[in-house]
Amino acid sequence: MKLFLKPGACSLSPHIVLEELGLPYETEVVDLAKKTTASGQDYLAINPKGYVPALLLDGGELLTEGPAIVQYLADLAPEKQLAPANGSVARYQLQAWLTFIGTEVHKSFSPFFNPKAPQEWKDIARANLERRLAYIAQQLEGRYYLLGSDFSVADAYLFTVLNWSKFIKLDLGAWPLLAAYQARVAARPAVQAALKAEGLV
Repeated sequence: MKLFLKPGACSLSPHIVLEELGLPYETEVVDLAKKTTASGQDYLAINPKGYVPALLLDGGELLTEGPAIVQYLADLAPEKQLAPANGSVARYQLQAWLTFIGTEVHKSFSPFFNPKAPQEWKDIARANLERRLAYIAQQLEGRYYLLGSDFSVADAYLFTVLNWSKFIKLDLGAWPLLAAYQARVAARPAVQAALKAEGLV
């Protein structure tokens, strides 16, 4: 398998999952501005969406969209328990978290990385983001991870987007449970391995 990524972007989430699972894989960095890969390929010819992550499977199929990719990976090694069994209520709870992170947290960061976004848009996004983070902190009360005591692919995704808070000067210390959670996930060996591979630590 090959994971197409941009260091520090949302592609860090499946990168962490691959490290957690211990599966064989390779990575290739994508220049999203030029839409080219490190090996000089036209990235749009690989993934017409033009963004990361994208996972090229050994059979030649391409998977896109982080929440789909991380669930696919988790199902390759169910014994690692990074996702509950398909069809279980717990699996749908996982999918609910992945959807919430993607639509309510991830997308709330988007205006801050758009140089054309007006300040008013950023102010609205920050207020929305703060409300969403307060909700997550509330849900972490009495929990080690989002689904309880076990790390899941949803935690890899949430860690990835929360990591962007420093770029917009959003102090997670305002939510002590969230700050402690972020530090806890960051300390995992697989997370450190992915961060190191992307030059982030």
